[in-house]
Formats: sequence, C-alpha cells, structure tokens
Amino acid sequence: MADLPHPSTPNPILRKVESIALFKLSEEERVALIALPMQEAQFDAYQDIVREGDRPSRCFAVLDGFVSTYKTTLAGKRQVAAFHVPGDVPDIQNLHLKVLDNSISSVGPCRLGFVQHDALRALFRAHPRIGDAFWRVTLIDAALYCERLLNIGRREAYSRMAHLFCELITRLDAVGLAADRTCALPMTQSELGDALGITSVHVNRTLNDLRDAGLVTVRSRRLKVLDWEGLTAVAEFDPTYLHLGQPGPGIGRSRPARSCRPIHS
Repeated sequence: MADLPHPSTPNPILRKVESIALFKLSEEERVALIALPMQEAQFDAYQDIVREGDRPSRCFAVLDGFVSTYKTTLAGKRQVAAFHVPGDVPDIQNLHLKVLDNSISSVGPCRLGFVQHDALRALFRAHPRIGDAFWRVTLIDAALYCERLLNIGRREAYSRMAHLFCELITRLDAVGLAADRTCALPMTQSELGDALGITSVHVNRTLNDLRDAGLVTVRSRRLKVLDWEGLTAVAEFDPTYLHLGQPGPGIGRSRPARSCRPIHS
C-alpha cells in the first residue's frame, strides 16, 4: 500500500472531541480517551470499509486520510452523502442501530482505528461527559446532512463546489490539517461529481471557473484557498452548522432573514 501523504495529528479523535465539546476535558478524561482499545488497519483507495446491510459490532475512527459515506440506486448510480476527515467516527450511530443503511469507502489511502461497541459503551459509562460529547458529534453530523441537502437542492454548481471547499477547509482546520487555508483534496472529479450531483465534465468546468475567479487552486491533490472572503461569499457559507468550539479560518456569513407569509389556496 502507498504511504499516506498527509499524516494527521497524534490523536485526531481527541483533537476532534476537544474541538466540538462544550466543556474542557479533564486530564482523566483525556487519558481514558487516548487509552481506548483500538485496532488499526490501513486501506487502499476505493475499498469498501463497511457495506449497506452489514451488522457491525465495532465502530471506526478516521486516523489518516479521507473516507466517504455513500448510497447507490438499483441502477448503480452513486450519491456521496458525506466526506469524513481525521477524527470523525462515521458509523457511530451503529452503537444503537443494528443494520447499516449506507456504505462507507476509502477515498485514497487511509488509516482507520476500529473500536468494539462494548469498549465504547464502557468508556461512556465510566466517563459520561465523553458520552455526551459523542452524542453531540452525532447531532452535528445531522446538521451537516441538512446543510448538504440545501447545498445540492438549492445552489448552483459553482456555489455548491465553493461551499464544499469552505466546509472541508473549516473542518480540517479544526483538527490542525488546513494550515494557510490549504488541505488535502484526494477526491477524483467523479467522486466530487457524486457528492455535488453533477457530471465529471461539469466538475472540471466548475473547478476551472473557481480558479479563473482567483478563489482557489488545485494542484497535486491539494486545495489552496486564495480568497477566503470571496469563496465564502460565493458559497453563502456560514459555519454555524459545524458547531465548532473555535471559529474556522474565516468569519461566518449570516444568511438574510426571510419573512414567513401564509400560503393562499
């Protein structure tokens, strides 16, 4: 397997929990989280990690690299529902749901840490505040899905891609992986198209438009934001839905208020 090109911080799970928790972890809680028994495994690009219909007895955390949650139609058409970054636990919901209702695949080479459900339950019983933090993680994931629904359903391709880039930079910045508003972007144009609901040709054209506008560059699978304020304006990006303890690399943009009028028949 190829070497992972962009190694993460020593403990991305700890970094992730600290970035979203509503409290400061005690030293005892930090030690317990770091000591969580974990079996590490490496995956090559485009390998399924878990599949829809599986009944797993363990969860996994992303330690290095990216993974994606996706679903397919009976005809084989694929929709990427989410990209997951170091520190994320993409299948944490399966502590309480018996059957997976989606599949998760590697995006480029990645390193994962698998934790038995029983070990997580024991951790949460011994340290309830850590359990609260992971519950907050699942609620934030729900907020991300809601924002992506808006992004795909109501924004043009140019704004959709800008929004995805803003979100990736902000989330990776929270775990120390987006210095100078630059981050890994291992997704192929086909994968970006599956995430944004557009064709690969449209992805290429939209990327060129963002480059020509002086907003971003993409080279050697690295994304660099050249004009953060411009990109957030195009994307209508407001990071509130990420619920980070610290703000990302830019100031959130508030959406205009809209009045509610009765619908007349």
